[in-house]
Amino acid sequence: MSTQALLEFPSHNPATGEVLTSYPNANQADVDAAVARAHASKQAWQALGFKGRKKVLDKWTSLISERMGELADLVALETGKPHSDAALEISLAIGHLAWAAKHAEKYLAPVNRNPGLLMANMKARVERAPYGVVGVIGPWNYPVFTPMGSIAYSLAAGNTIVFKPSEYTPGVGVWLGATFAEVAPFPDIFHVVTGLSTTGVALTQSAVDKIAFTGSTRTAKKVAATAAERMIPVVLECGGKDPVIIDRDANVKKAAEYALWMAMSNAGQTCIGAERVYVHTAVADEFIREIGAMARELHPGVNKSYGPATMPSQLNVIQSHIDDAAAKGAKFLVGGTDSVHAPFVEPTIMLDVPEDSTAITEETFGPTLTINRVADMEEAVRLSNATRYGLGASVWSKRNGEKIASQLIAGMVSINSVIGFAGIATVPFGGVKDSGYGRIHGPEGLHEFTYLRSVVSERFAIPIAFTTFKRTKFADRMITGLTRLLHK
Repeated sequence: MSTQALLEFPSHNPATGEVLTSYPNANQADVDAAVARAHASKQAWQALGFKGRKKVLDKWTSLISERMGELADLVALETGKPHSDAALEISLAIGHLAWAAKHAEKYLAPVNRNPGLLMANMKARVERAPYGVVGVIGPWNYPVFTPMGSIAYSLAAGNTIVFKPSEYTPGVGVWLGATFAEVAPFPDIFHVVTGLSTTGVALTQSAVDKIAFTGSTRTAKKVAATAAERMIPVVLECGGKDPVIIDRDANVKKAAEYALWMAMSNAGQTCIGAERVYVHTAVADEFIREIGAMARELHPGVNKSYGPATMPSQLNVIQSHIDDAAAKGAKFLVGGTDSVHAPFVEPTIMLDVPEDSTAITEETFGPTLTINRVADMEEAVRLSNATRYGLGASVWSKRNGEKIASQLIAGMVSINSVIGFAGIATVPFGGVKDSGYGRIHGPEGLHEFTYLRSVVSERFAIPIAFTTFKRTKFADRMITGLTRLLHK
């Protein structure tokens, strides 16, 4: 039986395999109906204005904050991550929701433009208008934080939303939809449709005005191709192979501690997580010694250092990358080819990994890390950039951090920290190359969910007409003369 024919699908606890509950598997007709309802509500939502929408979003922010524990329980159940990690994710998401609600009016307000001397009788204004209905397809690894980067900013900008959460975390999506409904002034501003992959396809083929997608690069290309058929824009947040660069003047112990967390937290299932380390040979031995000692104290399990692989099929990818590195001569500092014990993966750190290994070239999305020595920062930058991905990066240096960061082909860089850009609401989030395009968060995230509209109107009439078939020779001479005067 095809997935589209299934009326319902189960949600599981990935740590135990326990079936939590079942959710509707929405088909094309279901999705189209949800999108139609969102279209019917968009004008009323836009009519509330920035202040009216802010009141609604502020209420939602407060409600989520009050019930954080309840949501964290659900996130932990559906993803398998520790409860504290779930709470941290939700806290970051709340921060972005509050910021978008507060600042939408400031960054999306109309701007007057100078019409220039030739058009001095005209008034020029640039407006930012909401697209209408935005379709959001969310991931399972951060089922609150990541989609909220599209949901919050879209709603604040005046769009209505149809949200398809991951089939691995449908309950989280339903919870978000239900809590919004408690504060919404009318229905269908934020609508949630659950389902398997075919539901996501249906959303991309529906009458939405823009699509925000988070997921694999392979799927993102399909989403973009489908959207191109209707000439609708997309924002794509895809995978990464984020490097950590450690210079000889770095705080080595802190770099090791933070790089380990960046690589292993959430079982390595973080698109902006560390997957590669390039460490200056002068401090490599110290770094390897420090990170190895700390890694050996980590243990996967229920409410331990980190949880299971949320998506079971990813275990095969992790195993293949470890095996490929081993076959090509990599040495193991921690873990080995026997690190995968479904549904968990032991911490695995590999040294001297050939640059053509899949553990270097492809996103692993597991609790693994490669560490290679470099002679200087030029080599570190060259190797960091030698990938088809360009999402995030981390640089560790007391004196050269800014210089190194400016040479990286990446959408985001943290200096002497890790993934700091994710928690700062004022900066944009996104990547380049196969890591996607478009931005969420910050003013740019608000801009992403609006389109530009130029409005020009006559302030006063002038005796000479230029835009008419009755234009005179005197008018032609005046245009030519003024142009020469202004631009000689």
